[in-house]
Amino acid sequence: MGQPEQQAEGAGPFTTRLTWNLPDGGTAVWDSRLARRRGVLSVRPLSAAATRHIPADAASLARLRRLNAIAVTAFVIGGALFAAGAADAQFGSGDATKCASIYFAGGLFFTTGGYVSLLQVINAPRHVAGGEGRLTTRHWRWWSYEPTRVDWLSAFVLFAGTLVFAVDLLDSFLQGLTVQQVNRLIWTPDVIGCILFLISGHLAFVEICHGRLCARLHNLGWWIVAVNQLGSVLFMVSALAAYTRPATGSLINADIANWGTLTGALCFCLAGILQLGEHS
Repeated sequence: MGQPEQQAEGAGPFTTRLTWNLPDGGTAVWDSRLARRRGVLSVRPLSAAATRHIPADAASLARLRRLNAIAVTAFVIGGALFAAGAADAQFGSGDATKCASIYFAGGLFFTTGGYVSLLQVINAPRHVAGGEGRLTTRHWRWWSYEPTRVDWLSAFVLFAGTLVFAVDLLDSFLQGLTVQQVNRLIWTPDVIGCILFLISGHLAFVEICHGRLCARLHNLGWWIVAVNQLGSVLFMVSALAAYTRPATGSLINADIANWGTLTGALCFCLAGILQLGEHS
């Protein structure tokens, strides 16, 4: 028997890599992250020993570059503002309103980056499995619902996490709250947002590792996902340390909360800078 017409890889209902035979006898490979980030498809003609990357059309590539630049800018600025807010809380005046304002500004950039990341997935060039070895460009869309795609789900959960963080950041401006209200209105959304960030990072690992555990140290995309996930872990550590004890009215550990936010935000900054190199 010959090779199968189509071979899918991934995890559960998610397909992250697809290999199929071309009509001329060659082989085409669609890799989810490679296609949506760089806009390329891997093709090995029957008569060639080496695999070539076939790019999408110029319009698709320009679209990917613009979206990537906006997302990078938003995450780098947002991360820098969060780090500045945490640094002020730890080393500066510690004025609650000032810190809340800095965090809120950073949150606006994070939300922008989250939505643009979703737009990158929605408007990425698509493959035509079983057909020619090329990617096709679809019309521009501001929204889609594609929960069976792991890249869409990861980006959507990330965006949802930034929106939940926005609730936490808005509530932090409220004055005269009781300890119970602080934990319900500020701490709880913070923890939920961190959980969503962690879920998004896990799904990103599923995409780039095709459902398996992997450490691709020579792969820029893997490092971007890993650094972002480290930032999410540090944000979660910060959130847990920021719980206000009902008995004393004080945080579990303010230093850990501030340092967790600062270092986590710097991770998102670094991942954003690395993302500059992952474009079409």
